[in-house]
Amino acid sequence: MPLHLVDHPLAHDALATLRDKTTTPEHFRRAATRISVLLIAEALKDLTSQSVTVQTPLGPAPGRTAGSDVVVVPVLRAGLGMLDAVLELVPSARVGHIGLQRDEMTAVASQYYSKLPAKLGESYVLMIDPMLATGGSAVAALDLLQRSGAKVIRMICIVAAPEGVALVEKHHPEVAIYTPVVDEKLNDHKYIVPGLGDFGDRLYGTI
Repeated sequence: MPLHLVDHPLAHDALATLRDKTTTPEHFRRAATRISVLLIAEALKDLTSQSVTVQTPLGPAPGRTAGSDVVVVPVLRAGLGMLDAVLELVPSARVGHIGLQRDEMTAVASQYYSKLPAKLGESYVLMIDPMLATGGSAVAALDLLQRSGAKVIRMICIVAAPEGVALVEKHHPEVAIYTPVVDEKLNDHKYIVPGLGDFGDRLYGTI
């Protein structure tokens, strides 16, 4: 499984803001969007394009437009914090949603919601979930996407743990992960260390 570490300096600048415990929800959201734009642009580098000719005010000019159907699937609720960045870059993207609830004692994910667009097999599917911790939720979501017909899937996360990367590699070796960092480990409560805390709580101010 190709693990793509996105080492753009602006991505790490945004990551530092996200990690800082003094960052307010307002600035946390802005940093989440900034880093997501950079991660998504990297994940879409191999998107197919087609040649076009457009008319400028001074005459015809050659150009290229995106030639692939893109589907973005945030894992609820934290993944919603990355959705606007995808739609900014790919306004035509179709959007699905997967809702997973992790048991705090066992760390096992259970599905409570799923709504996916049709014809995933003909689409370039981006699964967005900011934290790849144990990998249980990621594997469950990827299982669902594949059962629904998805063939080309990219996973985009803001912080990953070695345990989560290893589990995705074991169950879905064909899925590439795009992230700026793989942190040290998981603690006894299955939180990424040093991580950035609970992404959803910090995003929505529900701490």
